[in-house]
Amino acid sequence: MEFKTIIEPFKIKSVEPLAITTPEQRKEYLEREHWNLFGLQSQEVTIDLLTDSGTGAMSAEQWAAIMRGDEAYAGSHSWQRFNKVLTELTGYKHIIPTHQGRASEKILATITVKEGDIIPSNSHFDTTRANFEAALATPVDLLCKEGLDLLTPAPFKGNIDLEKLEALLNSDDIDKIPFVLMTITNNTGGGQPVSMENLKAVKALCEKYNKMFLLDACRFSENAWFVSQREDSYKDIEIREIAKEAFRLADGCTISLKKDGFGNIGGVLAFNDDALAEAAKNVLILTEGFPTYGGLTGRDLDALAQGLIEITDRNYLEYRARSISYLAEKALEYGIPIVQPAGGHALYIDAKTFLPHIPPHQYPGHSLACEIYLIGGVRAVELGTLAFGVAGEDGKDDTPATHELVRLAAPRRSYTQSHFDYVAEVLEKLVEKKDTLKGYEITYQPKLLRHFTAKLKPKT
Repeated sequence: MEFKTIIEPFKIKSVEPLAITTPEQRKEYLEREHWNLFGLQSQEVTIDLLTDSGTGAMSAEQWAAIMRGDEAYAGSHSWQRFNKVLTELTGYKHIIPTHQGRASEKILATITVKEGDIIPSNSHFDTTRANFEAALATPVDLLCKEGLDLLTPAPFKGNIDLEKLEALLNSDDIDKIPFVLMTITNNTGGGQPVSMENLKAVKALCEKYNKMFLLDACRFSENAWFVSQREDSYKDIEIREIAKEAFRLADGCTISLKKDGFGNIGGVLAFNDDALAEAAKNVLILTEGFPTYGGLTGRDLDALAQGLIEITDRNYLEYRARSISYLAEKALEYGIPIVQPAGGHALYIDAKTFLPHIPPHQYPGHSLACEIYLIGGVRAVELGTLAFGVAGEDGKDDTPATHELVRLAAPRRSYTQSHFDYVAEVLEKLVEKKDTLKGYEITYQPKLLRHFTAKLKPKT
């Protein structure tokens, strides 16, 4: 029997107060931070959907694991448990802990990428792209054509375009390609899943052209959930078994365990290749720590080991995906264009379609994100030209990103049904103000990852 009500498959054991602010206060806070939502203080945000990275709630078993944490510098019991769980899950020979996903990306770029290299992917996310660009390589997104059509539903819009990938692998640039990277789920593309059929085809192409195949597997469990729901041959297979098969198709992975590791901190870099693992550990020791803790405390390793067991629970995944799809249904009801179907961790609003009067170089997504905060204290993030565009030089407009999105990313196990109803009400009020919104201009920006620290002001 199915019920309409979405219930959280857990009960609340500890609470913290939410900030209740006025519109006048929120405007004052944004002006103080030069209209950059990353600058806001936590106590100035009512519902924080900036990111699902490291912002989730831990379970009672994870808190118990923290008390068990062994802080030995080398070879702790906590490391042994972490290593055992990840080895069982991924099947990789070498498990290398890091303090978070971008540390794994930095080490990967350091040991595998050189100037002039090309890194093909379905889509690179911001820190992944930045780490490869910092190594003077060129990340290339080869998203499938279904993924480029934001508003038309399709089951696996996170897939890579296999024809474009093979054309690149079969080109004169083949020697510049150190590996192929697949992001599951595809965050930049709207939190969309990648099919097992697509992953198997990528593996076959990598074997054909003798290239390493890696996963950016931050949301591996959510991807496996969508596979179980949308790929007929996997409907009766357990979520964990689907995830295990996906890992075993590749030669290694990076993971931010702040997502599907149920952690507030943590990451991992894993390989089968002995030489790569040795090179990675050499960099790890210089930058993160000894290979059995990698910048993490023993208690963090223990909590992550438990979280990696809990994350493939079917009841949890059903609740999480349904919460996002519920918010998506509300947005569509109000006439807000969103990436369809809804992703597993976030709602993505198509700001380009919603605000056609604001050009990309005036950052329509950022305008939308600021207004969502001003209306109801809900913090979201722009994933458009501010985050992914190329800054114009000598007074020229920016080269725009492919899409102008606003992401509302839900922390894991943190908010209830009434919180999502509140966010939906904020979105309903947003529609009333859409025609009054104006663009923004940048008054300061760094060279890399500008959206984190840029200063902006509204256009007059």
